[in-house]
Amino acid sequence: MDINDVLFLQIHIASLYCRKHKLSTKQFLELDKRCNFLGFIEKAYEPFHLTGDKGILEEMDKYVASV
Repeated sequence: MDINDVLFLQIHIASLYCRKHKLSTKQFLELDKRCNFLGFIEKAYEPFHLTGDKGILEEMDKYVASV
């Protein structure tokens, strides 16, 4: 796992999540502060990089709802 790969995936998923939920940058940063959204992506990098966007967004929705 390369840090650039993780960073790319974090940016990609954050962008998709913000579009899906119509979040502003400020709202996303508040969400990340509350539930460590980006940290979760880093920890889940191995399965996420093999999963499609729809599956990842479903997992992120479950994660955010559980926090």
